[in-house]
Amino acid sequence: MEKRRLGRTDIDVSVLCLGTMMYGDQIGEADAFAQMDYALERGVDFFDTAELYTIPPKPETQGDSERIVGRWMKARGVRDKIVLATKVTGRSSRLNWVRRDGRLPRVCATDMREALEDSLERLQTDYIDLYQIHWPDRNVPLFGADVKGYEHYEDDFAAFEDTLDVMQKFQNEGKIRHFGLSNETSWGVMRFVAQCEARGLVRPQSIQNAYHLANRYFEYGLAEIAMQEQVGLLAYSPLGQGTLTGKYLDGALPKGSRGEMFGGRLWRYETPSTDDAIKAYTHVAKDFDIDIAQMALQFVTTRPWVTSNIFGASSLAQLETNINSINVTWTKELDEAVNAVHARLPNPCP
Repeated sequence: MEKRRLGRTDIDVSVLCLGTMMYGDQIGEADAFAQMDYALERGVDFFDTAELYTIPPKPETQGDSERIVGRWMKARGVRDKIVLATKVTGRSSRLNWVRRDGRLPRVCATDMREALEDSLERLQTDYIDLYQIHWPDRNVPLFGADVKGYEHYEDDFAAFEDTLDVMQKFQNEGKIRHFGLSNETSWGVMRFVAQCEARGLVRPQSIQNAYHLANRYFEYGLAEIAMQEQVGLLAYSPLGQGTLTGKYLDGALPKGSRGEMFGGRLWRYETPSTDDAIKAYTHVAKDFDIDIAQMALQFVTTRPWVTSNIFGASSLAQLETNINSINVTWTKELDEAVNAVHARLPNPCP
């Protein structure tokens, strides 16, 4: 398994990262243990979770992903073999069950301290390798809302320097090794970088944003930042929550799929041109005799601004298929075919 440097740190992570957002609801503990065992055996040593998970978020399962990962690490005695990433919940107007007293989450010193301590307890560890802000404290288009365009208005968001001060304290205490961003914009990343350089504070080492064949918006600004500033992309949803496998084409809802189990959560992948784009990419995969899921995954993994490609799996068989995507040879001809589809049907699923 290839390793890549995480930002400007001394940490190398596997190019594939095991995403655990389904642990605790769609995937039970026994199956989750089997997945983590297999992933580590195959060289995947980078695991990603969040205090909010499992997904879809709800009070009764909040934190279960971290609990399962924590119990697995303790049972297997592998904490020192894992690069562990988790996240503090961003600003929300409805998640009033994430904080202990029922207040709405914000990216502020009090909330971040509570979130970190709770995550450490659930994960049964005394440090986090990469602590990420799940989404900004600002009001920005998120999770597919950018199809409506950007609307600007004055906002009382947390100051970048204040957030960095808190992350610096966490690092000084040895409770985090590094910090990263998630669902962030070009402006937000550069403000963090500017403040860290001006004030000599902890630096963002990564940005975890959605990126896949049907959503290449990261390439328009953020990719340059990732390369120039070494704030590499941890790409999530490389399969578009399964959409890029073609299983939801023409309104299909396979039994046991996330679309069937958690209806209404695929809105990012239900735009007017989604099916046309997915069918076109499916034809490319057939032309090159490649599994469509493996093609979609390897597209992401082979981008130079990607540090690691975060994927999930609903079964061991799916997990094996996903990990084996690293064996797909990405040729110039394949790249040109994929780019031809993108030119014709760009970014249907932002």
